[in-house]
Amino acid sequence: MWTLQRTLQRTSRSARVGVRFSSDISDMASVVRKHALEPQTSTSLQTLMRTGRGEFLHKTYRDAAWKKDDKVATERVLMQVAGFLRHELPIRLAHRILDLEQVPLLRDMQSVRAVKDLYTTSFRDLLSVPQKVASKQEEAAFADIVESIYERHAGVLVQMARGAYELRAATRQRGETDFTEMEEPHAFLDRFYISRIGIRVLIGQYLSLRQQPVHNYIGIICQKTSPYEIVKRAIDDASFMCNRKYGDAPEVIITGRLDLTFPYVPTHLHYITLELLKNSMRATVDWHGVDADYPPIKVVIADGRENEDVVIKVSDEGGGIPRSNMNKIWSYLFTTADPAVQEGMVAFQEHDDHAVDSPLAGLGDGFP
Repeated sequence: MWTLQRTLQRTSRSARVGVRFSSDISDMASVVRKHALEPQTSTSLQTLMRTGRGEFLHKTYRDAAWKKDDKVATERVLMQVAGFLRHELPIRLAHRILDLEQVPLLRDMQSVRAVKDLYTTSFRDLLSVPQKVASKQEEAAFADIVESIYERHAGVLVQMARGAYELRAATRQRGETDFTEMEEPHAFLDRFYISRIGIRVLIGQYLSLRQQPVHNYIGIICQKTSPYEIVKRAIDDASFMCNRKYGDAPEVIITGRLDLTFPYVPTHLHYITLELLKNSMRATVDWHGVDADYPPIKVVIADGRENEDVVIKVSDEGGGIPRSNMNKIWSYLFTTADPAVQEGMVAFQEHDDHAVDSPLAGLGDGFP
C-alpha cells in the first residue's frame, strides 16, 4: 500500500508530462483503465497536518532555501501538495469511473450516468496539465482547475441519492422490493462514498492551505476541534429544520466531556451529528405527536484513555426501530421517509450536501 510520504518521494523524482489523448472514446477508456491499475495512496489527518506544516519538504526539495524563508516554505508546501494531487487524483477518479461503469443496476440509472460523465470530465481536466508542478505560476493554474473540480462535484451526494431513488422506483415497477439482496450495489456505494470523502478532504485541504491561516487550523483540520461546540451548532440547525416542519422541536441535553478537544475536520463532525439529531427529532415528534411534551434527546460526549477514541452517543425516545426492519436499515436503498418528501428531495437543487434548506428526512439514502 502506498503512503503519502512514499508518493511525495516518488513524484519528486518524476518529471513526466501530463498524458495527452484524443477525443476518441476508446482512447479515453484505455487511459482510465491504465490509471485504475495504479494503487491509491493512503494518508491520514496526521500526515495531512504534517505536510501542511512543511515537515516533508525535505523529501521533495534538496536545497535549504525553504528553511530560511517562510514565504518560500509556504510556496513550496503548495507546490508539493499540488504535485501529489496531480499524481493522485487521476488515479482515484479512474477507480471510480470504472466502478460507475461496472456496477450492476445502478449504472443504468440516469443520475448515476451523469455522475460518471462528471468524473470523466474532471479526469480529463487533470490530465490536461503537466504532472510536475515546478513553479508558483503552475501551482496557481493547477489550483484553478482543482477548485473547479471541487465545485463541480459539490452536488454528487444528492445526485447519487437520486440514482438510488430511481433504482428503488425501477425495482418496484418490476415487483422487486428486497433491497437487502442487492449486495453488489451496496458494496459499490460503500466504496464510492468512502472514496468521495477522501477526494473532498484532499482537495479541500489543498485549497484551504492557499487561504490566509486561521488560528488552530492547518487547512481544513482544526487542531482543537470541540465536539461540544459542534454538537451545539448541529442542535441549532436540526431544531431550525424541525421547527420549520412541525412548529416545535425536542430539547437536547449534552453531558460528558464538554471540555474535550482533538484534531479533526469540524465540517465532517457537524454533518454526522446533524444527521443523527435530525433522525432523533423526527422520530421523537412522530412518535409522541405534535404539541406533546417531548422527552429530551440526550447527547453524551466521552473519550477513551489518552484521547485515542472519542465517542458521541445520541439517544432518544422516538419509538425505536421495528423488528421487521432490522435487516433492512443498513441498506442504502431502504428509507422510512415519506414518498412525497423523497420526490421533493430528488428535485432539490441546492449544491450543498447538507444545507439546512433540505428536508428534515434527509436524502432517504439509508443509515450507511
